[in-house]
Formats: sequence, C-alpha cells, structure tokens
Amino acid sequence: MRAKERALALDWAALEGWNPGLHDARAFGMVDPDGWLIGEVDGVPVGCITALRYDESFAFVGFYIVKPEHRGKGYGLSLWQAAMDRVGDCNVGLDGVLAQVDNYARSGFAFAVRNARYRGAGAEDARGGTAIVTVADLPQLAAYDRTCFPAPRDAFLREWLTSPDSFSRVARDGAEITGYGTIRRCREGWKIGPLFANDRAIAKRLFQDLRSHAAGEHIYLDVPTSNLVAVDLATESGMDVVFETARMYTRGRPAFATGRVFGVSSFELG
Repeated sequence: MRAKERALALDWAALEGWNPGLHDARAFGMVDPDGWLIGEVDGVPVGCITALRYDESFAFVGFYIVKPEHRGKGYGLSLWQAAMDRVGDCNVGLDGVLAQVDNYARSGFAFAVRNARYRGAGAEDARGGTAIVTVADLPQLAAYDRTCFPAPRDAFLREWLTSPDSFSRVARDGAEITGYGTIRRCREGWKIGPLFANDRAIAKRLFQDLRSHAAGEHIYLDVPTSNLVAVDLATESGMDVVFETARMYTRGRPAFATGRVFGVSSFELG
C-alpha cells in the first residue's frame, strides 16, 4: 500500500465502527511503511491488512478488512497469508473481536488478555498537575515507553505525541518520568491512548488532565482488563464498556511492565 492509500484503510476502519483518529494514518505509517498491504482485483482495492514489524522480534497485525461486497471469495485468506509471510518468525500480536478467537487460534495465536473499550465524558477542569509534552521530552519519553511496550517505536512516538488535534501530557517526580498519555480527536469523540503510569494515582492525574481537552464530548479508553486497578479507574470515572477485543500472541505475552498499562495505544498497533 502506498502512503496515500493508507487513508483508504482508515476510511474502511471507520465504516466498520472502529472510530480511528483524524490523523492516524501518518503516525501509523511511521512504524513500518512497507507493512501496509492492499488486495486488488483488476486494479480495484477489495481489502487490506497491516503486518507491521517493530523490530526483528515483534510485529503486530491490524486493519484486517475485506469490503463487505467482496467477502466469502477467499480474498481475506490471501491477505492473511501475505501478512503472516511478512512477519516471519516474529512474536506477532493482534487485537481480535471475541467471536474470532478460535479462528486466530487455528493460525497459531494464543489468548493473552481481554481489552475493554470504555466510553465516558470529557471534563472541563484539569486538576492533575501534569505538563504538556514538548519536543525536548521525546527522548526520555521513548525510554519510558520502552518499559511499557514490547519493542522500541521512537519514530511512531515522535509523530503520535505531536500530531494535530491531539494533546500529550507527562507526569514527573523531579526529573524522572512517572507516566504519560495522549488524547486525540477521532471520527467521533476522543480516544485516550496510551495511558502509561507507575501507579493508579499518577494514572488518575494524567487521565483528569487529558479528558479536560475533550470537555462536553465522548472520550474512549482501551483498558487491559487484567489490570484491575486500571479497570477500577475507568469505572470510577463513570465510563462504561462499549466494545471488547482479545489480545493474542503467537509466542506468548512479551515481557513489559503490564501494571503500568492503564490504556493501550491502539487496537490497530498494540
């Protein structure tokens, strides 16, 4: 898929109800520009999938879509096989709808954790005392992010944390980063993600400040339900579950600080 065609994948995702961010295509493309695959029949796009390699050991599959009028013709299987060929021997992750867990299991994926998308409301007041992220923060933030995610993703973070229609905030204890998060405008409302923090109190401070950027609008937070403290924070904040996915991996859940993950970055990229 060429860079200009990534917007097509976002549009298809919106039609599926996935509610992507307004500027996701550019940031997502920073991970692995060659990992965006499109299926065509007689030059007409009929489906897509991403098979993004973060490094030599970890990859993530997403945007697995076949247009409704072309389903049941084998095109989805061809896309899937092309994606699996591309990720090779990596430990591969994905977020799949719960109804497809058995199908992914037959392709070698094992269930790791259930993610729940919570929906709530933005608030007008910012009481967390966190700071807006600046370009100078990016190297230190990338190092902190590496403790919360299975692979380095510096180029993605540079774009993600500074994209238009988004706000990123950082919490510190002196010079040490103790958490950070991003909220971005989506086709409907705003999504918070990632939301990484050393503990619940820090996550709550970041959450309060992030949702202040979306006063009067819906906000969404994708929470790994194995982190019961994160679930408690979402429910205490008046949020309700509207969607769920199964996070699955081919070689088991990678090693990272799962207790710091109060909100995943995205279902499309991990």
